[in-house]
Amino acid sequence: MNPNDLSLLMGLVLAHLVGDFLLQPRHWVDERMRRLHRSHHLLYHVLVHAGLTALVLMIASWLLPGSPGSLGVFAGAAAVAPSHWLIDLGKAKLPAGRLRWFLLDQLLHLLVLCAVWLVWLDSLAPLEALGAWLLTPTVLGVATAYLLVTRPFSFAIAMLMKRWSSQLEDTGTLARAGARIGMLERLLVLSLVLLDQLTAVGFLLAAKSVLRYGDLRESKDRKLTEYVLLGTLVSVASTLVLGLTLRLLLES
Repeated sequence: MNPNDLSLLMGLVLAHLVGDFLLQPRHWVDERMRRLHRSHHLLYHVLVHAGLTALVLMIASWLLPGSPGSLGVFAGAAAVAPSHWLIDLGKAKLPAGRLRWFLLDQLLHLLVLCAVWLVWLDSLAPLEALGAWLLTPTVLGVATAYLLVTRPFSFAIAMLMKRWSSQLEDTGTLARAGARIGMLERLLVLSLVLLDQLTAVGFLLAAKSVLRYGDLRESKDRKLTEYVLLGTLVSVASTLVLGLTLRLLLES
């Protein structure tokens, strides 16, 4: 892929982030939630995004050879404006503060920007290159490993630890917080193993031990201490084995 083409896509994404998170005051969002399609600030927000998109495309038309020119700049901004209005209006009708709707909102905006980018390039070559890359053994193997260390490993470790968890009294922790911490821990360990940063895994374990030491010492619960230690070692050891095995397979 031409680096200039990728720079254009990154420029469009950067413009979107600036418009959504730097140039959108909180009271604009609040008014949009209250007044929906009657919100004047929603219109202002859309115009900001259209202007930023036009600016990026205008710079691209000046710097990149073979660009569509002024007509392409206008068409790109005209595509972003109504789509952004519809997506933000739809989000305003959904329950506020939900991560799933925030991620869906940003994904839809990103898809629109990718469509504008592909039309500007007048080529589907980037999509073909992306498809070929996604189907490589390396990408498929890494994706499988990251999927395994989330819910599948959580279920397996929970079943393995069940015989000991039943012996614990109420620990006073957040519901399912341990499972979420374990997932994040395994994701970090797997990333460090794949990056050949095994020393950093030791620092991660040390940091977790420091954070948990005070709680475990104050509780004076030997069963809880042993349970946490065993769970951590199982989680980290299984992820290390998975990561090292994947590296051996990919390097062979």
